[in-house]
Amino acid sequence: MANLTLVIGNKNYSSWSLRPWLLMRMHDIAFDEVQVPLYQAHSKQDLLARSPAGLVPILYHQDLVVWDSLAIMEYLAELFPAIHAWPQDQKARARARSLSAEMHSGFSTLRQQMPMNCRRQHVHIDITSHLEQDITRIQDIWENCLHDQPGPFLFGEFGIVDAMFAPVVTRFKTYGVTLRNARLRRYQEQVLSLHPLRQWYEDAKQESEVITESER
Repeated sequence: MANLTLVIGNKNYSSWSLRPWLLMRMHDIAFDEVQVPLYQAHSKQDLLARSPAGLVPILYHQDLVVWDSLAIMEYLAELFPAIHAWPQDQKARARARSLSAEMHSGFSTLRQQMPMNCRRQHVHIDITSHLEQDITRIQDIWENCLHDQPGPFLFGEFGIVDAMFAPVVTRFKTYGVTLRNARLRRYQEQVLSLHPLRQWYEDAKQESEVITESER
């Protein structure tokens, strides 16, 4: 399937860009990559010219424009059914969709207090009670999924739900969050060892832009 273009932001900071990018790379979906550095003088103007929302990521397919990470991945799941981006079992699929939607709309404290920053590691921050609740909930999600699945990913094969949580895995690395047991640590290591994610990290290290709000 040709003529796919994905517009992303800075790899060091853009968690929303990472999600569909990683899903596509993991399933060998060919696409052209266009990067728009965020928070520069003409960034917003450039993005508004590309989609009505003026946000990354954006997927172009022929004459279609799709924006929002989850919407893009839903479209890819329909376009490439053979990749099994959602679990094949109906109940598991409903659960995976619920968890992806929760990640999409929730965890605001974690997003604010632990912004994505691939270039840094073991950054110390104070863990507030609200942040601790987010961290605990995410570990509960992973543990419940991994308890019911043979792994190595949350629903067996790498899918949309893993792509949705991948930026959280990177945040836990950046801020030195110690996961509660070996099973969760294995999942974190499995995601961090993915070749496409390692490439994302390498690309992030080469970027020169600095977004002050995301530095701690």
